[in-house]
Amino acid sequence: MIALTGALALSACASPPPAARPATAPQAVAQAQQSQPVGTRMPQSDADICKAGEFQWLVGKPRSEIPVPVDVVNRRVACTTCPVTEDYSPYRLNIFYNQQTGLVEQVRCG
Repeated sequence: MIALTGALALSACASPPPAARPATAPQAVAQAQQSQPVGTRMPQSDADICKAGEFQWLVGKPRSEIPVPVDVVNRRVACTTCPVTEDYSPYRLNIFYNQQTGLVEQVRCG
């Protein structure tokens, strides 16, 4: 029994066969990109998925002119000095206004 336990302990410390060794970092990234479920890939950074370009007309306008959306899930309106979560979503439209003046200063995705 002791010899069997020792053999199992030694086999547990042995190096894995070459096929089972972990991939290098670039290989792991390539494998992860290929194995992602459909619809989970991040869009290109230059994509305007949140349609911030359509709302640039708000910059310099009073925050009272910000249109109220039907679907508020993907829109955030906050002052430039207000705390907001730092999670990034390319689908979220962020509209930031100056708290003192009430004027919109930034419209961007994130």
